[in-house]
Amino acid sequence: MNASTISDRGPIGKPASLARYIVLPALFVVAYFAARLGIEIVEPQSAGALWLALVPVPFFALLIYGYVRAVRGMDELGRRIQLEGLAFAFPIALLIVFTAGLLDLAGFHGEANFDLPRMWPLMLLPYWAGIALAHRRYS
Repeated sequence: MNASTISDRGPIGKPASLARYIVLPALFVVAYFAARLGIEIVEPQSAGALWLALVPVPFFALLIYGYVRAVRGMDELGRRIQLEGLAFAFPIALLIVFTAGLLDLAGFHGEANFDLPRMWPLMLLPYWAGIALAHRRYS
């Protein structure tokens, strides 16, 4: 695919960055917190709890799709920075999940604000750190 086939416009003709960088993340965050609130209200292991648990999944999938499209539209330096950010973050994220899983198995369950389902935002911190390190390296 050459550069002339990549469009920076969305389906309505507005810049895709509005949807990619503001609307999709906002929809995901709203869906996630609405699902979290709903899950705490309904009976565990019910059909309603299952439905609520799956509500944010399509929004997150759209967010990933938008991210992949954004990376594909970047130049070589932008792609390299993203790759280095991910190469830094992925092993750290594995370490976080690995450690949290072992602690959970050992009986050290998190308190209300630090249990496994609430840990996913910690995966963003190493990614952002990796992006910052790569930016500094290439600046």
